[in-house]
Amino acid sequence: MTDENAAPQEGAVDENRDENRLIAERREKLGALRAQQAAGGAPAFPNDFKPSARAAALHAAYGERSREELEAGAPIPASLAGRLMLKRVMGKASFATLQDATGRFQIYISKGDVGDEAYAAFKRWDLGDIVAAEGRVFRTAKGELSLHATRLRLLTKNLRPLPDKFHGVQDQELKYRQRYVDLIMDEGARARFALRSSLLAHLRRFMEGEGFMEVETPMLHPIAGGANAKPFVTHHNALGQDMFLRIAPELYLKRLIVGGFERVFEVNRSFRNEGISVRHNPEFTMMEFYAAYWNYIDMMDFTERLLRELVQGARGTLQLEYQGKAIDLAAPFARMTITEALQKHTDIGDNIGNADELRRRLAALGMSEEKERLSQRSLPALQVMYFEEAVEHLLWQPTFIMEHPTEISPLARASDARPEVTERFELYISGREMANGFSELNDAEDQAARFAEQAKAKEAGDDEAMYYDADFVRALEYGMPPTGGCGVGLDRLLMLITDSASIRDVILFPALRREA
Repeated sequence: MTDENAAPQEGAVDENRDENRLIAERREKLGALRAQQAAGGAPAFPNDFKPSARAAALHAAYGERSREELEAGAPIPASLAGRLMLKRVMGKASFATLQDATGRFQIYISKGDVGDEAYAAFKRWDLGDIVAAEGRVFRTAKGELSLHATRLRLLTKNLRPLPDKFHGVQDQELKYRQRYVDLIMDEGARARFALRSSLLAHLRRFMEGEGFMEVETPMLHPIAGGANAKPFVTHHNALGQDMFLRIAPELYLKRLIVGGFERVFEVNRSFRNEGISVRHNPEFTMMEFYAAYWNYIDMMDFTERLLRELVQGARGTLQLEYQGKAIDLAAPFARMTITEALQKHTDIGDNIGNADELRRRLAALGMSEEKERLSQRSLPALQVMYFEEAVEHLLWQPTFIMEHPTEISPLARASDARPEVTERFELYISGREMANGFSELNDAEDQAARFAEQAKAKEAGDDEAMYYDADFVRALEYGMPPTGGCGVGLDRLLMLITDSASIRDVILFPALRREA
């Protein structure tokens, strides 16, 4: 039987070898283990080993000790378990490297210490096997902190060869589809997702420290609401009705403000049945938070402070580089209205109030009448569309864009001075939206009228328009205090913090077309 690990190149799999044959060979080895178990031997998949240490902890505890210091005192016992990533067989003594959740650690194996049978078994093991090792900590003659093994066990037999260790997973879609392989091979991927986890924990601590209470709201909604988006539809058999996967938790969180919880937040998974791109995944993570007696100015101030807190905690600096361009989060975030941004970043000039000119420019940018219904759009809506097409990607440094039109902001409070626009903002960094917030609409009659307009738009063919939510209107009729709210896209924030080009790089299992 071929031993793919015997070469001195530490076990790299030859790309030209037949993977199916390698899998067949490993299944034969597993078959032998099962036969031994059937004859009264050890289990093929034992489940009784408990490692006493992890790789990183051993490096931290003994990494600074010299070989002489380690040998001078009493032996330092330790046991490790992990995936066999490297293997060098050299006569009666060999080296292996195990990888656990914290890192890698070298194992020294001598036939004289582990015995002939265990040593022969080790030589048959393959890269990718899950292995247990017991022994003492020491430093090799070449200075490598290692575990001098006195006992070895095979815990899990690997049946599929790992990618070439020097190149890892090169196919980008394969990295997304088989994330488990990506995580095995790429230390950077493991670090990226560990950072994601720690950032979410930091986020929760910060919000709780600011007096916000974390809550959970439904993912299955009888009415899709909280954002202008196309929902996923499913059917609830017991209730005998269609339900919608949550597109946003907003309307439920504001019900809690009505109920008397004055500061709430939710780290939530939301779902939108729309396109897939480097910035969009059908299911994504965001945080929405609401505070009674705050307005959109308070929300901008807090959101700016929140992002600084998270980035500083994750990176230790507010000076970032994203895709080769510098981003400064230490400086005050810029604030401008949509019309101010158009005036600054385009040559629209005096034509900013000319709807026909905006339609002409949008058509020149490739927007069709059939799809976008340009002739039916109002001036404020056209200004927003032109901003999204011509300006949004230019906002690299943190910028709050304010005063979105009332007609496209059905949940936001209209400005008292200019009722045609709302007290709303969107935060842009690296040319993409990171957050969306506003002074919440708490006038029940106004909200009812806005929902009615949305319902008309939906009937006219706008599948992203909102439904009329009578229960939410009823909640507002009980009275909601003046409130500010905001949603922060956590996947996009992680893209920024980790300098990831695609949202798929920061989602463990992104949405992909089913394999044929």
